[in-house]
Amino acid sequence: MSQSHFFAHLSRLKLIGRWPLMRNVRTENVSEHSLQVAFVAHALALIKNRKFDGNLNAERVALLAMYHDASEVLTGDMPTPIKYYNPQIAHEYKKIEKIAQQKLIEMLPEEFQDDYRTLIDEHHFSEEEKKTVKQADALCAYLKCLEELSAGNTEFSMAKARLEKTLSERQSPEMDYFMAVFIPSFSLSLDEISQDSPL
Repeated sequence: MSQSHFFAHLSRLKLIGRWPLMRNVRTENVSEHSLQVAFVAHALALIKNRKFDGNLNAERVALLAMYHDASEVLTGDMPTPIKYYNPQIAHEYKKIEKIAQQKLIEMLPEEFQDDYRTLIDEHHFSEEEKKTVKQADALCAYLKCLEELSAGNTEFSMAKARLEKTLSERQSPEMDYFMAVFIPSFSLSLDEISQDSPL
């Protein structure tokens, strides 16, 4: 039985910082971002199913979100202004990302590769699954902007405006619901979000 370095690699996602060109009040790593995206994607799928006649597997969507940036353990997190500087760079980065995903999958014992390929390679996602993960990813980036701005860091002002445009382009009833019900709390202090639920 040969050894696999798959999970040793994944454990290093916590060492990859996000927002590398931005001054951060609190740094964020890819591992914690992926968990938050999984929380939000799962919620979006449930909201879609319960409120808007959707038929998504919310648990699968959460797993897809958990692994959505896994290839960054090999590529690092390229800053958005560079990644999307022009269509050619964006296209080349997508090719690099695909190669990294394949390399990561090949680290697994062969009998598990197909199982993980359906979680890591977005060619195996339905359009609805892909859309939901992308919405959650954008929402979590937006939440990061709100947290930084509420801590007085104006460095995130333009990122917030850019993400508001992205969110409006990805608009859906379930995302509108999430934003109306859950987003306002992110601008409140701990005392404000705790006063209705004392320990």
